[in-house]
Amino acid sequence: MLRVFRRVLEAVVIVLVVAMAVLVVLGVVFRKAGAALVWYDEAASILLAWLTYYGASLATLSRGHIGVSALVDRLQGRARTCVVLVGEGAVIAFFVVLAWAGMQVQAALGTTSLVSLPGVPAALAQSVIPIGAVLCIIAQLLSMPAVLRGEFVQGDAGGDL
Repeated sequence: MLRVFRRVLEAVVIVLVVAMAVLVVLGVVFRKAGAALVWYDEAASILLAWLTYYGASLATLSRGHIGVSALVDRLQGRARTCVVLVGEGAVIAFFVVLAWAGMQVQAALGTTSLVSLPGVPAALAQSVIPIGAVLCIIAQLLSMPAVLRGEFVQGDAGGDL
């Protein structure tokens, strides 16, 4: 399941990077041609936000985020397990709060639409907040067993758990 999740996240990140690159290049070409696309700037910003959240989920799965593992690396047995579980719980709690806040943003946006693309609901563009938070929770839970076994070195983005 972990490998499937990783491959799906990698595919989504690749698609988002390519889409953003194509969109920005098209925006520049059209602007140079004197026919600026009024919507490309907003669409590129949204793609960047989506790329950030999906990329963060992928980094979470690979334990690629900044961390201080000096204490955990020196502990063994139950003490290590307790410290790891408290840390994991704190991270998961943060993402639960982020998902909740994202849902609050969704509710506040209501029927608002994007400025340059009035046919696109703003809630759709901002849905990445709760989706990204849930993806990070899943990534954290999927990679936790390897961390508990001591198979993961902090920041090791190797990808083979």
